[in-house]
Amino acid sequence: MNYKKIVLAGGNGYLGDLLAKYFSSITDEVIILARKPRAKKAKISTLVWDGKTAGNWINELENVDLLVNLCGKNVNCRYTKKNQEEIINSRIIPTHLLGNVIKNLVNPPKLWINMSSATIYRHAEDKPQDEYTGEIGYGFSIDVCKAWENSFFKSETPQTRKIALRMGIVLGRSDGAFPRLLNLVKFGLGGKQGDGRQYVNWVHEQDAVATVEWLLKNENITGIVNCTAPNAVTNYVLMRSIREIYGIPFGLPTPTWLLAIGAKIIGTETELILKSRWVKPAVLLDNGFEFQYGKIEEAVHDILSLRI
Repeated sequence: MNYKKIVLAGGNGYLGDLLAKYFSSITDEVIILARKPRAKKAKISTLVWDGKTAGNWINELENVDLLVNLCGKNVNCRYTKKNQEEIINSRIIPTHLLGNVIKNLVNPPKLWINMSSATIYRHAEDKPQDEYTGEIGYGFSIDVCKAWENSFFKSETPQTRKIALRMGIVLGRSDGAFPRLLNLVKFGLGGKQGDGRQYVNWVHEQDAVATVEWLLKNENITGIVNCTAPNAVTNYVLMRSIREIYGIPFGLPTPTWLLAIGAKIIGTETELILKSRWVKPAVLLDNGFEFQYGKIEEAVHDILSLRI
């Protein structure tokens, strides 16, 4: 085994499941901190926590190779005042709690990765935004990311290396955005959304989890890291790729006004679709990380090969 113990805080969602499965084959023990109990599965155990208060779970953070904090209410909702408070608090409070716990441990985690979001950058159709020169945007979702990262980096954990991983849209087989986009294609609605020129910062699920282990191995890397594929594509290209590879030649476009109506009906925000996220993973590329799926066609081919 490569590692002794991995802890995933808030790891009962899509990405948490991917990480748990990935690391269970190369780690003695994977522990998930979640609000609801789960039966133990092979090397994967779940401990109940509320993300707000300390408990017996803090002992499990001793002698940990990697802690990944995935806590946070799904942003796929209407930005009502109540939802905004829950989105922010569900990220900041667990992050603050983990920071307080880690600083008092005898043998704290070697690496703490706190999930953030590549949506922190401005709407960009002119050039990619990277960790060195990228410009931070404005609006509620960006404010959430800034508060999240500030809470993470202000905690004093001198024995623990820290990375804020600005994650793109994870494309995979079982959950996340891809199955929903594929359903649009299947029903003939897989055309461009809005004007289709907005960029999508995506990453294949296997590259997302591989990035986490690669960061664990590369001990010289700290701070901000973008986790997106090196070749962002426009919404138009993304939808065209899914249609062509799935075998449906045509898809009706969805104009902005119709997206606004649909967003209200299903309880979400058009920003999640219309904001142009053109993000470059400069730190990963500069330090030699190799993407298995660097182009959208490669990623879609792989995902669909096990779905059709």
